[in-house]
Amino acid sequence: MKSTLLTALLLIAPLALAQQPAAARQDLGAVRQVVEQYLAAQTTGLPGKVGINVGKIDQRMSLAACPAPEAFQQAGARAWGKTTVGVRCAAPAAWTVYIQAQVSVVGEYVAAAMPLVQGKEIDKSQLAMVKGDIAALPNGVVTDMSQAVGRTSTVSLASGAPLRLDMLRSKPVVQQGQLVKVVSHGNGFSVSAEARAIGTAADGQVVQARTPNGAIISGLARAGGQVEVAF
Repeated sequence: MKSTLLTALLLIAPLALAQQPAAARQDLGAVRQVVEQYLAAQTTGLPGKVGINVGKIDQRMSLAACPAPEAFQQAGARAWGKTTVGVRCAAPAAWTVYIQAQVSVVGEYVAAAMPLVQGKEIDKSQLAMVKGDIAALPNGVVTDMSQAVGRTSTVSLASGAPLRLDMLRSKPVVQQGQLVKVVSHGNGFSVSAEARAIGTAADGQVVQARTPNGAIISGLARAGGQVEVAF
């Protein structure tokens, strides 16, 4: 009797296992959509028309179904150009995958219309607006001529080269050795005195100056050879 019962159980067990529903698998199309939505959010406000192309996802990849997959990027990673986005799941089963993508930002940027000489003030006639993929250019590319006109370049540039903010320097409003007017404002008072600038600075930059009695003060350089000291 026992032998017959055992045989029956052995026969039923595989059938019962076969009838159990397979574990739900993650829709890879939804993973792709998470990446697209993440990149769209990260590139909102960029000066140009954004195009997002998410790379192919290996269809052989089998992931447990996730109710809330989350997209992320490594610290310091750019969300444009050739980039990689991670998608992770915390529960019910933890997994992480990395998806490659190409993000273009087609818009206008400022380029040199003629060779620019290092240290010389830039005029509007020396610049041109060029249309292209800003995402393929280095960070900080100039997209508005007003950001460059009146400034000087820290390097010489060939015609057609894009301008970057980190290569532009504002025109100094205070020169080293210049006699400046130190102006102080406070609650109910305003005083001024003359001093000699120790350094060179653009508008809004901190500069030091030495008074006739030898005291060294620090303040903000302002147009007209002034140094503003706040109390």
